[in-house]
Amino acid sequence: MSNTFVVDTSKSKYVRLKPVSISSVKLTDSFWTNRIKLMGEVTLPLQYQIMEETGRMDNFRIAAGKIPGEFSGFFFNDTDVYKWIEAVSYFLAINKDEKLDKLVDSVIEEIRDAQDTDGYLDTYFTFSRKQDRWTNLKDMHELYCAGHLFQAAIAHYRVTGKTNFLDIAIRFADHITEVFGPGKREGVPGHPQIEMALVELYRETNDRKYLDLAKFFVDERGKGIIGGGTYHIDHKPFRELDEIVGHAVRSLYLNSGATDLYMEIGDKTLWSALERLWDNLVTKKMYITGTAGARHEGESFGDPYELPNETAYAETCAAIANFMWNYRMLLTSGEGRFADVMELALYNGVLSGISIDGKEYFYVNPLADRGGHRRQRWFACACCPPNVARTITSIPGYMYSISPEGIWVNLYASNVSEFDINGSKVAIEEKTDYPWEGLVEFKVDADSSFSIFLRKPEWSREFSLNVNGERFEPALEKGYMVINRRWQKGDTVTLDLHMRPEFLESHPGVKDNVGRVAIRRGPVVYCVEAEDNPGVDVWDLEIPKDTKISKEYRDTLGGIVAIKGEGYINEPGLWEKLYLPLDEANRLKEGIEFTAIPYYAWANRTPGPMEVWIKTK
Repeated sequence: MSNTFVVDTSKSKYVRLKPVSISSVKLTDSFWTNRIKLMGEVTLPLQYQIMEETGRMDNFRIAAGKIPGEFSGFFFNDTDVYKWIEAVSYFLAINKDEKLDKLVDSVIEEIRDAQDTDGYLDTYFTFSRKQDRWTNLKDMHELYCAGHLFQAAIAHYRVTGKTNFLDIAIRFADHITEVFGPGKREGVPGHPQIEMALVELYRETNDRKYLDLAKFFVDERGKGIIGGGTYHIDHKPFRELDEIVGHAVRSLYLNSGATDLYMEIGDKTLWSALERLWDNLVTKKMYITGTAGARHEGESFGDPYELPNETAYAETCAAIANFMWNYRMLLTSGEGRFADVMELALYNGVLSGISIDGKEYFYVNPLADRGGHRRQRWFACACCPPNVARTITSIPGYMYSISPEGIWVNLYASNVSEFDINGSKVAIEEKTDYPWEGLVEFKVDADSSFSIFLRKPEWSREFSLNVNGERFEPALEKGYMVINRRWQKGDTVTLDLHMRPEFLESHPGVKDNVGRVAIRRGPVVYCVEAEDNPGVDVWDLEIPKDTKISKEYRDTLGGIVAIKGEGYINEPGLWEKLYLPLDEANRLKEGIEFTAIPYYAWANRTPGPMEVWIKTK
């Protein structure tokens, strides 16, 4: 299929950018290609095995009356199956795999057989619980489960052209539109998600009732229907929100759905609220890794600048939700600041959620640890594993966007891609060692006039740009470098984003980080871990702000660039008193060489202390 879009804004009225199909972008790099290959060979087959082991598949068989038994696990366990199908579908868009294709069809058959005659489908609410359907939207996730079903079905249809899953989704969506809406039952999803799924179903079917229902769910929020609390983001109407609060994933999914809604109806009050919420997030409540959620209690945002390290919740799904929301904001506006957050979340908060071997996961992502926090094979609440998988397998679809003006390069990776720009065929070959190096080379095959928009990352202070070997000074448009010309076959563009390690400081309001620095190189945030610093407790490490730091290529951890530098260890064992004068304390410091690795790669080896924010002087 040619329209293998993750988010299809090709006909949306209130957007700047249109998507590019996953199948149109052939990745040739080692960083992402190897990870996507790992999804097909290891992660997705293992996830299916675990879904069988944990009863998630049997829940559908029980609901269909095929086997005896009772529902097992959390009441929203169906969603793990749906996200897995979505992940496999995106994988099939770029890799032919007959075994996975047949496996997905067999899973869809189990789902179909569990669907009720009226279209309802949720395996928790069968038999004795049938009378409880739609009676507790605040807590029971029925609409959340439905939304994930819709998204998976749309992805499967776009990739395979088969309607076997889409038909199930449409039957269920039609049932929901008969139950909820103006003049029908009031309702607000306790866990937002269905809003963006309904908009996407509208985009796929052109059936307006799905868009209207998405708007209804957004408009009903804030009326106190589900309690009026901040946890559910029900304390104010969406258009009046000015601070991002509540359960982090719920909040970011709601923002994603509201952005989707804006792209179709153009309600400027929605966009104003989205802008306020985005600014509040990135200036006061987002971790340096691009994820969010400071508190374990309620998996929630905290107060402004409340960003603890050791006790950070920073759920993997929150990083993914932040990535999803910023992609939608990017499509709407064409502004590079949203792609900057996408990149930050992707290379740090998302990738940290899965082990290098593709077999284990983080649910919570602290920024400091004594060595006890380790990835797990699975979780009772397993939202994160298939969520990571569907994000990684869909990566090619985020690399580029298009508009009538031309081609937009959002994320950098080696690839060969094809585009249709105003009826003209364009091919681009991109070569780069990103994210380890900032040199990006493009070879263009075209015979038409259009612009290429190259994102200037927020981290890039200096860059150089050549077109056909000659220096080019581009116009900068909202975070993108613009090259407008008549392109011919063989034209080349060379972009050098000067990538060097640097120290970052927090806003002084982030109390946990006062007197500390973090290391970043390009889009990658670093940490110090015990494995690379033997004989040293990295929590005792101090780095002078003027120390020189350098890079070092390593084949470990899937191939990384490590950072090396000079620092000090203030050895606590040499302290004879609880408190010492500063001059005496300084005499207990010993100079050492330290090594830092990408944050996403920690906890893949021997357990030991880790820190992102390092003491400095």
